Amino acid sequence: MTVVTAFITTFMGSALNLSVPALEEQFQVSAALVGWVVTAFTLTVAAFSVPMGKLADATGRRRVLLIGIASFGVLSVLCIFSVNIWMMILFRGLQGVAASMIYATNNALLISVFPGSERGRVLGISTAATYVGLSMGPVIGGILNHRMGWQSIFAVTFFCTVLSFVLAWAGAPKTKPDPPQCRTDAAGNLLFIAMISLILYGLTNLTISRYGWLILICGLALAAAFILVEQRAEDPVIRLTMFTRDRVFAFSNLAALLNYGATFAISYLVSIYLQVVMGYSSQTAGVILICMPAVQALFSPLMGRLSDRVPPYKLASLGMGLCVAGLVMFSLLGLYTPFAWIIAAFVVEGFGFALFSSPNTNAVMSCVNKDEYSVANSILATMRTFGHSASMAIVTIVVGMGLGNAALTEAAPSQLVKTMHWCFLVFVVLCAIGTVLSLERKR
Repeated sequence: MTVVTAFITTFMGSALNLSVPALEEQFQVSAALVGWVVTAFTLTVAAFSVPMGKLADATGRRRVLLIGIASFGVLSVLCIFSVNIWMMILFRGLQGVAASMIYATNNALLISVFPGSERGRVLGISTAATYVGLSMGPVIGGILNHRMGWQSIFAVTFFCTVLSFVLAWAGAPKTKPDPPQCRTDAAGNLLFIAMISLILYGLTNLTISRYGWLILICGLALAAAFILVEQRAEDPVIRLTMFTRDRVFAFSNLAALLNYGATFAISYLVSIYLQVVMGYSSQTAGVILICMPAVQALFSPLMGRLSDRVPPYKLASLGMGLCVAGLVMFSLLGLYTPFAWIIAAFVVEGFGFALFSSPNTNAVMSCVNKDEYSVANSILATMRTFGHSASMAIVTIVVGMGLGNAALTEAAPSQLVKTMHWCFLVFVVLCAIGTVLSLERKR
């Protein structure tokens, strides 16, 4: 059940990326407007994950998971019958809310039924399913879009959701929350949703909209207000002492934020490099890009199992160090880089991320009581989304400084390589800081 839900949510998040031209033609709108089909999903997943995690811990994870899976499937069908782009964006936003219910509960339910000695192993399997969804999403999505249209992506997702719902109904444990009743922190929930939405929107539009910086600042102001409200709340959405009194929890989440921020844009940058500099087609470039998530999926279960025997911070820190090495390799890409060097960089980066992800998740979930599993898992998911957005924001800022208004795909090969060098150098610094934070957990 957890494996299927981990797959379908990440698959749906990445499978539509190659359908943007088809959606433009279908609804006769601009690419910028179609981009909201993806953005609406990402924003709502990030904004609602923690509130849904709190709701799951308070009322029962099985119920929230089943509602999330059922809603995800129904909204997949509704997306197929969208008559205009605005309806599609609305359904995708609601689908993001449903996905946040799944994100908040799947790993929490998983580790609640296994002993602590096996937590790393089962988290490794779940992480592998996530990477399979991320890697196969663009491939399968591209094939389905080409042969049967973008609607087929939602149809396949619906059938996977039905399977997931049946498995969850039969296998998800019926647990009662302790305590069974909690006060609703309405102000904290609203502030969290607003602050995450504004910060993420501001980050992704820093160089696109002249209001990007203003929206980001408003989001940060709401973050300060959120902290003040949570300090006084009787039953806060996020117990702030999870960060202030637990060094391992705080540094593990910060390490995750920096790791995702430093690595997410690799596929974007290298895909353009492969096409503009190396001269490969988009299809060939897509196949090459599978190398990194494939390595992640292959080794994540092993690294998760290993984290049950070796202190997770050691494995996660070594993984971050390998990610730094991989980023250094990518920063050395030039006009005549051997193909073997590119593949080696992908393998090093993928292995480093597999070594980091499962053990780091194990470290986070080991810091909290079972009645806060969903919130802790949701916080980690939010860090992942923030890292993704920050990574792309760094790319847009560096590209803006180096190329002005020109797109990377329109740049001369020498300019593209130079711009990529600066992007990867920034990512090396971020990942190195994350490695230091990861090591600091031992104290």
